[in-house]
Amino acid sequence: MPTFLAPDGTELAYHASGSGAPLLCLPGGPMQDSAYLGDLGGLAARRRLIRLDPRGTGASAVPADPASYRCDRLVEDVEALRRHLGLDAVDLLGHSAGANLAALYVTRHPGRAARLVLVTPGTAAVGLDTPPEERLAAARLRSGEPWFDPAYAALEEVTAGRGTAEAFGAVAPFFHGTWDGAARERHAENDRRRNDEAAAAYGGEGAYDPPATRAVLAGFDRPVLVVAGQGDVNTPPPTAAAYAALFPKAELAVLAGAGHFPWHDTEDFAGTVDAFLTT
Repeated sequence: MPTFLAPDGTELAYHASGSGAPLLCLPGGPMQDSAYLGDLGGLAARRRLIRLDPRGTGASAVPADPASYRCDRLVEDVEALRRHLGLDAVDLLGHSAGANLAALYVTRHPGRAARLVLVTPGTAAVGLDTPPEERLAAARLRSGEPWFDPAYAALEEVTAGRGTAEAFGAVAPFFHGTWDGAARERHAENDRRRNDEAAAAYGGEGAYDPPATRAVLAGFDRPVLVVAGQGDVNTPPPTAAAYAALFPKAELAVLAGAGHFPWHDTEDFAGTVDAFLTT
């Protein structure tokens, strides 16, 4: 297992697979190890995927200072990995909450990001809010599913700010393009692989400065791809479109039939990302 040292001395691990030009991948969760990314729907056949296990997850060590789990403090872990790999600039992919880290990396090290791929991105770092009706509209695309009624009722509670732990659990099907046995297993495994202490600290006070981040992104002149799942209630297509609009050179790809983990839901994912990275 290849490792490198973060600036504070914490030993961090990464996983390399596939062949071709490297793509540094930041997982979501937040603070979940990178195993769930897998080969990103076959993208490893076209790119060398470098998957970082954030500190305190997977094969990476637990840091001495729990405050170092905060998203803005993780930026230098990513920069240390870039230097370890010997890359002058790196193509960067951030999924879900990992997109917040990717955005902060671009903010602090804009010259080190060659191209940026944001997959069903979390938006806290840029201060974008998703109206409840956007989430509900995405959910209604699944109205023919046998599990829809109780899941939709739970989503109504969550979007109204009345969500209980039970309600949050009940909306899980909306995050997956197909709520079958494989999706259920992946969902349960994702929960087990998340560092809950780290997740609680990830977006803590001071982690984000949206106006400052947006100002830098507005001047980021490298190519950007924002990938949305048509039925993703976490980052519905209108929110993804608003995110893409923050950049001067961003493309938006909305994948039909996909949820929050689009590489599991459509063969178009790998081709879409690879086509962007090769143009």
